[in-house]
Amino acid sequence: MYHMKTKVSIIVPMYQAAAFLEETIESVRSQKEQDWELLLVDDCSSDGGPEIALRYGREDPRIRLLRQPENRGAAAARNRGLEEAAGRYIAFLDSDDLWKKDRLSAELAFMKVHQAGFVFSGYEFADESGKGTGRVVRAPEKLSYRQALKNTTIFTSTVLFDTHIIPKELLRMPLVKSEDTAAWWNILRHGYTAYGLDRNLVLYRRSAGTLSSDKIEAVRRIWNLYRRVEGLSLPYSMYNFIFYAVRAVLRRV
Repeated sequence: MYHMKTKVSIIVPMYQAAAFLEETIESVRSQKEQDWELLLVDDCSSDGGPEIALRYGREDPRIRLLRQPENRGAAAARNRGLEEAAGRYIAFLDSDDLWKKDRLSAELAFMKVHQAGFVFSGYEFADESGKGTGRVVRAPEKLSYRQALKNTTIFTSTVLFDTHIIPKELLRMPLVKSEDTAAWWNILRHGYTAYGLDRNLVLYRRSAGTLSSDKIEAVRRIWNLYRRVEGLSLPYSMYNFIFYAVRAVLRRV
């Protein structure tokens, strides 16, 4: 099996991702930074996604398909990718999102300047075709744990971690809904700071038909994180939720 020392390990959980997967892979292959491996973790898809991944793997040995034995969701798929990752740096990318060409190079340079273990960037909402809508979410300068409870702008497809600073074990995602946000809070709770690069480096693809239901579900999930995962009191949960809700509305309208 291809498994070599590399700079960046990019982990992509995929489930029924065939419609957009080629564009996502190509956005990785077009990066200015070329020292990477791409781990495509298939969560028992029944579409043509795994075949697409295998085809790319035959063309480019940096691309590997990992198959989950059973459907367990995105968190478990990302954790499987972490187990297989050979790179010092870890990046996550969702199977329908797109990276700008300097996504990796810009964040690696930014990380070096700040000697940071955790960085993220701004991003732009895109329509189903992958075209940017002009609605850009800006990244704050930095976020501590308490700040991140009120500001959930850290988007999964923008993050980059240095495992020489943050242990890989801390990057594992809990098996809960909104597992990515829960993971970022856990890392920050351990005393690390997330540094934001205020540049639009990622296109976040959204399907127009699911936006209303997504908002309702997001509210349920964030409240569950406050109360059940973080164990925050009711007043403190409500305090953080107000800030979260205002920012969420401003991002999505």
